[in-house]
Amino acid sequence: MRKLLFANLFRPPLTEAPPSPADAALAELGRALERATRRRLGRSLSIREVDAGSCNGCELEIHALSNAFYDVERFGIRFVASPRHADVLMVTGPVTKNMGEALRRAWEATPDPKWVVAVGDCARDGGHFKSSYAVAGGVDEVVPVDLHIPGCPPSPTALLEGLLALLQRADATV
Repeated sequence: MRKLLFANLFRPPLTEAPPSPADAALAELGRALERATRRRLGRSLSIREVDAGSCNGCELEIHALSNAFYDVERFGIRFVASPRHADVLMVTGPVTKNMGEALRRAWEATPDPKWVVAVGDCARDGGHFKSSYAVAGGVDEVVPVDLHIPGCPPSPTALLEGLLALLQRADATV
């Protein structure tokens, strides 16, 4: 027991290194996203995250946007609890047959202008789960999708870049 105690006292911590993107690059990306949001909406961007049947890998990356490193609220992006207050529906995972109707109702409850972002490879076409009896398919089989962000799971930086591309494309079509 004594040997185990001393081994644990002198072992380095088992933590991962912090994310590698430079603070300046992340701050510039955030400022560009904030400018695009203010130009397009005149206010903060509100996001409702919908888990349509995923493995929760994409949710972990989406939740990382709110941690101390990314802190997207400083750029005017906030997550809301109701689709009635959202501008963007971020949908993760393949749409299961049980979640199809709930996703459709969330989309209908979201006021215009609204955008749907399919996050991850599973949201694109069902991913690894597409041959399952319980999966209806990708998000675009239930609601119209404005942007796909690829990855399994996509990084928080990729999510921010995707939102910026979505807003810039929306500006170009107006």
